[in-house]
Amino acid sequence: MLRDGINGAVRRVPVWGLYILCALPAPWLFWRALTGGLGPEPIKALEQALGLWALQFLVAVLCVTPLRRFTGINLLRFRRALGLMVAYYAMAHLLVWLVIDVQVLALIWADIVKRPYITVGMAAFVLMLPLAASSNNWALRKMGAPRWRWLHRATYGVAILGALHFVMLRKGLQLEPLLYMAAILGLLGLRLPSLTAIWPKRSASAAPLQSKSR
Repeated sequence: MLRDGINGAVRRVPVWGLYILCALPAPWLFWRALTGGLGPEPIKALEQALGLWALQFLVAVLCVTPLRRFTGINLLRFRRALGLMVAYYAMAHLLVWLVIDVQVLALIWADIVKRPYITVGMAAFVLMLPLAASSNNWALRKMGAPRWRWLHRATYGVAILGALHFVMLRKGLQLEPLLYMAAILGLLGLRLPSLTAIWPKRSASAAPLQSKSR
């Protein structure tokens, strides 16, 4: 079967190779910005390109589970790498804005407070930090699998805020950011049955405790 062939090929791909391959566009973009390859506004173009890469990797992360569920293609071994690439490009996007674009601390804070799209983007970044910090085996062992999984459901909030940041960044309703928002909402919608299935179990387990307290 095609699915088995794809899964067999995927198992032969080293995860470290994916890290290297996925990290390469960032230095290439910086090189293009330095050599005039990003047009008349290289800083703005670099900033936006890095942010777009972060959003694309975020979409890739959200695709892993539905792809396995509906097609049987298993890319779970790459999900951590893809998630860390989200953090890598988001950090590069933020640093270009902080260090190269704005530079002045007072202006940075003023932009965060006064410009809603920057406020939303910063909220996504702050929410993403504990996810990136805990994307390792040590954190998984320390937290335990259930708590670790609950923490990493914050990925859904990061995805929505990231897409909203892109929509608000582009003045007017432009097609490209709306497509990203639609893709993210669609991928999150595919998870609703598994997420809602948790609540009956939780309420059922809580019922005996309530009866005992009476």
